[in-house]
Amino acid sequence: MPNSQLIPGYQLRVSSGLDRAILVKFLQRTYRELYPKQDFSHLADTVEQYYSKETPLWWVEVADCGDGSEGDRPTAKLSPDVRAGKSPVGCLWMGNAIDQVRGDRHAHIFMLYVAPKHRRRGIGSALMGRAQEWAKERGDRQITVQVFVANKPAIELYANMGYQPHSMLMVKSL
Repeated sequence: MPNSQLIPGYQLRVSSGLDRAILVKFLQRTYRELYPKQDFSHLADTVEQYYSKETPLWWVEVADCGDGSEGDRPTAKLSPDVRAGKSPVGCLWMGNAIDQVRGDRHAHIFMLYVAPKHRRRGIGSALMGRAQEWAKERGDRQITVQVFVANKPAIELYANMGYQPHSMLMVKSL
């Protein structure tokens, strides 16, 4: 799938499969926002184990006007690498899960991340729309996403899009 317009000023690019290091970096950013003192070096193992052709990854980049101008880009204060589209500002990583009640395979969002400077511009909602398109194309009947209770903005985004709590992960430290 070629680059496609996401929202004005941004474009969506499908991962080439060679983006493991960038995916690890984005996973680490995601978790560090909620747990800044935690070591997340183990996330490289997660990517190695789960990233495959069956777990698509989309990157959000600042749109390239092709003429060197800023066009309708969201801001002219971005770094040159980001303006050139070399550094993603968001991503969506999808995969599969099994509904333990019905036994059906369904789509699962492994990660949705938008860099702080690019939030509240509709990127997260657009990525969630892409997730739904992908799931429908495959014939899935539902999408799941796990979200930390401390991540209030994400919970609000998902709730506004019609997602409802279904189960609760409970943890006890030993």
